[in-house]
Amino acid sequence: MKFSLCMIVKNESAVLRNCLDSLKDIMDEIIIVDTGSTDDTKKIAAEYTPYLYDYVWNDDFAAARNFAFSKATGDYIYSADADEVLDRENQDKLKALKRVILPEVEIVQMIYVTEQINHPTENFARDLRPKLFKRLREFTWIEPIHETINVNPVIFDSDIKVQHHPQGNHSSRDFSVFERIITEKGVLSDRLMGMYLRELYKAGTEEELKRAEDFFERALAGRRAEGKDVLCRQIIAVLLKIYRITDNPVSILKVSLSEEATIPSAEICMELGYFFMKKEDYEEAAEWFHKAGYDCESEIDVASSGTSAFMALALCYRKIAKSPKVKALPQREYEQEYEKLTRKAAEYEELARDWKPIEPPLLK
Repeated sequence: MKFSLCMIVKNESAVLRNCLDSLKDIMDEIIIVDTGSTDDTKKIAAEYTPYLYDYVWNDDFAAARNFAFSKATGDYIYSADADEVLDRENQDKLKALKRVILPEVEIVQMIYVTEQINHPTENFARDLRPKLFKRLREFTWIEPIHETINVNPVIFDSDIKVQHHPQGNHSSRDFSVFERIITEKGVLSDRLMGMYLRELYKAGTEEELKRAEDFFERALAGRRAEGKDVLCRQIIAVLLKIYRITDNPVSILKVSLSEEATIPSAEICMELGYFFMKKEDYEEAAEWFHKAGYDCESEIDVASSGTSAFMALALCYRKIAKSPKVKALPQREYEQEYEKLTRKAAEYEELARDWKPIEPPLLK
């Protein structure tokens, strides 16, 4: 089988060479589409392939990838980002797969290993992602009577590990795409809504969050009217973060008392905790952080029911230990209470350091 590597790149000179060095001996052709680099990306790419194309960026990753795929001639297309690399062991596994892959296999999934545990937009260090695609799909008829076309792709879940070494936070570029779609269409699909909520909650700046306020208020009202509640609590969590940033307690009260928040998520509890922390009511804040860490499940940011909750609890107990209320105690009682509170804070800090998310099972 012939493998084509297809990539879209922009200003990837720091990582591109490592990526291409790990794939060049496996790929039969390398196709690189540049979307506007101003560094040495194109110069480096030209050392590996004559198939280098310019593409005018239009805030559409799918269109750019489709353009790259359209240039491929191989039996299979391997899609890679510049900050990915295959180590020697997994290069050998991909070479072996190339020798034995059955032509009926249409998609090969690989284990995507993200270097940073607290990645700006990812919740898990490992997940299974489609990486290798059959370029031309062959449809076959199935069923001996009332025959129909088999439209379900044949997917193979491999044990090949792709190492992802992210270089900083690229969320702002993603947000510009989300904002363009919202401006043009006014809505997002459930899939894109979920991704926008996660990226904005985990990595959005104050300005990016504020710009999204009106959209999420309209989205929440629309979903309620249509009886769609799958994403309502996630929207509420993001709105609570926006209202906390803009110091809007009335809106915080309204959405936190809504029907969808009756059973709060860890993120909702975290936002209420941060609100009371901002008001220097550390005892009330600690109550909400405790709920986030022990009583609720996360729906956007997995660390909300783990590291983030425990670190916030630790900070609350250290603040309480230094509060006027504790300092006003008689000396002996003060020393005992101070020691108890700081010990509790240290315990939560240890919990935060040791906590790791339970990763979803990977199909082998």
